[in-house]
Formats: sequence, C-alpha cells, structure tokens
Amino acid sequence: MNGNPLYHWIGLAVSTAVVLPVPVAILLGWTSPWMRKREAGKRLRAYGILCIYGLILVNSIPRIADASFETVMACMNVGFGFIAAAVVLFLLAERKDARARTAAVVEPREG
Repeated sequence: MNGNPLYHWIGLAVSTAVVLPVPVAILLGWTSPWMRKREAGKRLRAYGILCIYGLILVNSIPRIADASFETVMACMNVGFGFIAAAVVLFLLAERKDARARTAAVVEPREG
C-alpha cells in the first residue's frame, strides 16, 4: 500500500541532509547573511523549521515501516499539527522581528 520503502528512505535522507542542518546551526548561534537584519525571531524560525522536519518524519516513518492505512492516516493527521505549529512559530518570529525593527527606528526625544 505504501509503495517501495526505498523511495521513502531516499526522501528521508535527502530531507535530513537539506532541512536539518540549518535550524541546528541557528540554534547553535550561527546566523546566515540574509537573516542578519532579522535576529530577534531567529530561534522561533529554527523551531518552525524543526516542526517541518517533524512533519517529514511523521509522514515517512510509517510508510517505511509499511504500516496499516489507519496508522498512516493517523500520522498524516499528526503532521497537520506540525504544520500548524510551524505556521504559528513563523508568524510569531515575524511579529518579534517587526517589534525589534520599530524599537530600533525610534529616536530619543530632545527637549
């Protein structure tokens, strides 16, 4: 029902190599050049990317294990929770960055 597990292994390996290093590096203190102006919400973004990686895991592992249809569908529904969590984290990161930008723009009053 789940197809050839080799394809799911390949997808999991590629997504691990592509998706996982960036949030781990961000959480360890690295900041990419294109995110230097958005420092305030970088940890929230890293957690959001880890939620996307969790979605990848929760969708691929049952298929690799050739789980039943019900198990695959239940894991897919859990994946929607990971998507929702990632969206919330990305929105919170953007809000935090916007607040940091407006706080940096305000100049002290003279008088």
